[in-house]
Formats: sequence, structure tokens, C-alpha cells
Amino acid sequence: MIEIIPSLSVMNGKCVRLEQGNFDKKIVYDDNIIDIAKRFEDHGIKKVHLIDLEGAKARRLINYDALELVARHTSLEVNFGGGISTDGDLAKSFEYGAKSVTIGSIAFTNRALFTSWLITYGRNKVTLSADFENGKVRHKGWQESSDADLFEHIDYYYQRAVQYLKCSDTSKDGLMKGPAFDVYKKIIDRFENIKLVASGGVSSIEDIEKLADLGVHGVMIGRAFYEKKITLKDIEKLLS
Repeated sequence: MIEIIPSLSVMNGKCVRLEQGNFDKKIVYDDNIIDIAKRFEDHGIKKVHLIDLEGAKARRLINYDALELVARHTSLEVNFGGGISTDGDLAKSFEYGAKSVTIGSIAFTNRALFTSWLITYGRNKVTLSADFENGKVRHKGWQESSDADLFEHIDYYYQRAVQYLKCSDTSKDGLMKGPAFDVYKKIIDRFENIKLVASGGVSSIEDIEKLADLGVHGVMIGRAFYEKKITLKDIEKLLS
């Protein structure tokens, strides 16, 4: 069964969504982060992905208090990302309650440091984020493009035993126009031991079922849930 991982993006203490990673195109949701997290917990969700959007932009941790709140007041396993750039940032993430982290920019700009984190903390705790557009890696909170080939980037860490990979097609994120099925199929075929978590574009339960049929390990959902395209009852039914 595919793992369903709701995504909670935090900015100024509020839960928000960005379109294609654009900070000028954000939707702010009124619901309290803890209330949202508890509803997920009540309907069988085991893990959430908490993103520090301000941290991702500033390249340092900012919303670690939100991490602590969710970790302390729910039984959810929190996968945390956004702004982790130093050994201190990573240690602080785990100190404030993260069970695992997802890291993209440092994996792109400082391969030696990211590899050392894989070795030190273990591949169950450190997820590689390889986000892309038109087959090229995007980094620094999706604010910068590159000429780096997505598959070459993944392969570098595949050769170093990375286990978890989160991939987002930034051209689809927040638009609910369907995931990048073709890219995910190629990743699964080429990197057979990687546990792929798909993110971006999910608009329906049917999208999730199609990803499961491809062999995707997990899927992150965001805007489709907040705008009721996917409901808690839908998730509960799928999990059962």
C-alpha cells in the first residue's frame, strides 16, 4: 500500500500553499496547524511532511517552533524540511521533534556534507529531495534552476546508498493538474531499490491509485486536500 503523507507548509506560523514554489502566489489557510495535524492523525495518517517555507528561502531554520508543536501534541511522525544548511540545523531539527528530514539544496551544492549526513544519521532518517523542471534540478527552495540532469543527480546518491527520494515536478506543484507519472516511472525502473515519494500535481484519489500501480512508495498531498478534492474519508478508505 502506498504511504499517504500530507504536506504542511508553514509561513509566519500559518499553513500556506504556493503555486509552483512561487512566494508571490501563496494561499493562506485559516486552520490552525495543530488542528489540521490532529485531523490527519484521527483518520489513520501516520506521517506528515512539514516544510519551513521561510527557512527554505532564508537557508536557515525559522519555523522550528511549528515542528515542536506538531511533534509534541500529536503522535504523527514528522518529516521536516526547509532551510537545513548546517550540522547545527540538522541537529536542531531532530532536537525539536523531527523523525526524519528531507534535504534538497545542500545535496545539490555540497555533496560531501549531505553524504556525511547520510552516514552519520542513517538513510532511514535523511531523504534526498530532487525537485525538477524539464528534467533539470531546481534548488534553494525552488528559487533557482540549474543545468544539472535529474537522473545524474539521483544516481550520484544512489551509488552512495540513499534509500528515500522525494521528487517534485515544480511546474506542476500546487496546480492540481496531475503528477509527473512518466518521470516517476523512469525513476522506479532505473533505481529499483529507491523508495520514491512523489510530490506535486496530485488532484484526486485516482492519481494516488495510479502512482501506487507504478510502484511509488509514498505520495505527498497538499492543495488537493485543503480544497477538498481529496477528503479525509477518501484517505481513510484508501488506507483501510
